Amino acid sequence: MEVFLKLTGLLLGTLLSDWLTAVLSRDFTLADIQQLHVSATPHPRGFKCFTCEDAEDNYSCNRWAPDQYCPKETRFCYTRHWMNADGESVSVTKRCVSPDECVSTGCVQHRAHMVCTSCCEGNICNLPVPWNKTAAIFSTISPLNRVNRVSPGKISALCIIIIIIFFFMLNNFS
Repeated sequence: MEVFLKLTGLLLGTLLSDWLTAVLSRDFTLADIQQLHVSATPHPRGFKCFTCEDAEDNYSCNRWAPDQYCPKETRFCYTRHWMNADGESVSVTKRCVSPDECVSTGCVQHRAHMVCTSCCEGNICNLPVPWNKTAAIFSTISPLNRVNRVSPGKISALCIIIIIIFFFMLNNFS
């Protein structure tokens, strides 16, 4: 009986040491990294924007931008770029904004300055500044109006069902 207990203890010890080695030696996978990133965001679909107020140029803004998540009520990254008559940067402002602050994107002449604004959706999407009306746009990843649409396959199936019902009724009433 004593030999049996010693053998059982030895086998259990071997199994336990193999299990601990397997658990402790596991490498991170892409799924682990994605799961860690998701849990690190302060809220679902959390994102970051470059943020600065009246920086002298884009480089200065992006270099010193704080690495923080945008508030939950925001959805876009905003950029305002002031340029002098020679087209040189005078001021750059970047921040997180709600959709209503992205309505007036584009470029306007303001005295001797050109002011271009843009909005974008996505993590740190406001890396560049708008220099002209081609870059001063409102770009989104997903549609702004979230209307639920019926897929063409469902419409086709519905039409076939209606036609079958119509013919069934036509044959029964004839």
